[in-house]
Amino acid sequence: MIITELNQPLDIDKNIKLKELYLKFDALLTELRKRNLPESIVTSINNHIEELNSNSEIGVLIKMFKQKQAKIIKLLEQKLKLVTKNYYRNIWMATGMATFGLPLGVVFGISLGNMGLIGIGLPLGLVFGMALGAGMDKKAFEEGRQLDLDYN
Repeated sequence: MIITELNQPLDIDKNIKLKELYLKFDALLTELRKRNLPESIVTSINNHIEELNSNSEIGVLIKMFKQKQAKIIKLLEQKLKLVTKNYYRNIWMATGMATFGLPLGVVFGISLGNMGLIGIGLPLGLVFGMALGAGMDKKAFEEGRQLDLDYN
């Protein structure tokens, strides 16, 4: 089954934000067309595209582009373990701060008798989380599970 083409909205050149979102979404679809996706996933993606193609109001389209793109990326991650570039790094950056950084900061603060040092652990957790996430991103790339897209 083939992924449906995304219609370019009218007046796209008048709205920079809409044009940027359209180009990102189209890049996602182009990347997905290069892969052999299961029929159920393609059907789901095509349903999202049909909803976008049926709407022409600029304000609604901007919101829909963001929502549909997020839903498609989440679907790909959950069902096929396909991720975008730096996906794990971005997730583990915050997780590292909360999981490793905060407890380390408390340990520094208590051991040195100055709870003002609690903030020292946060950058350490950030670096640890980023390193762990970068390793997971590298593994996903080597396994061919990484899409050639970078979303922040």
